[in-house]
Amino acid sequence: MSEAERYPIPAGRHRAETEVRRSRFIATLAPAPTVEAAREFIAEIRAEFPDATHNCWAYVVGPPGSTAQVGMSDDGEPHGTAGRPMLHALLHSGVGDIAAVVTRYFGGVKLGTGGLVRAYAGSVQAALETMPRTERVRRAELDVVVDYAAVGALQRLLPALDATITAEEYGADVRYRIRLPESGVARLRAEVTALTGGRGRVVAVGPAGDENG
Repeated sequence: MSEAERYPIPAGRHRAETEVRRSRFIATLAPAPTVEAAREFIAEIRAEFPDATHNCWAYVVGPPGSTAQVGMSDDGEPHGTAGRPMLHALLHSGVGDIAAVVTRYFGGVKLGTGGLVRAYAGSVQAALETMPRTERVRRAELDVVVDYAAVGALQRLLPALDATITAEEYGADVRYRIRLPESGVARLRAEVTALTGGRGRVVAVGPAGDENG
């Protein structure tokens, strides 16, 4: 998947704790819109649990299942037993822009390679099951110029496009700064052309970034 316009992301930080043969596994999940945000979150959790046996982590920046920007660490556990199963759980979660740190306090009983894989993946999955979600929406910002006769029809159209007016200017004609999901830009252009007989103008200001909602 490339640049999806809408997809689920964590609504905020979320934590769940599990116990496997006396070892505590504390999974903390967080939104990770950028690699920098993911790494900052990992550093904060490491600082929160400096006495833990391990603070293993993984992140997926981008749409659900995207491997363009991912990272993982076993943090001292046997190679491939922590970071990779955590990343696998994130990639198959249906959630994007997400980072996970699993903090382990060793309980005195060795779990073995397979046991560690199951424990780390299971810890992330348990947190995912109860994690509140929201939606990331890529939005665009446009300047729309129409004559006064088209104002009423344009304003009635905007709710159907999930569009909002962020600024307006009245002169010889009417200029609106409009923010809407990128998926609605083509329709807005077509509607403005139809409403104004081709006299209206739609000028892209640029991407308005992402919005959770």
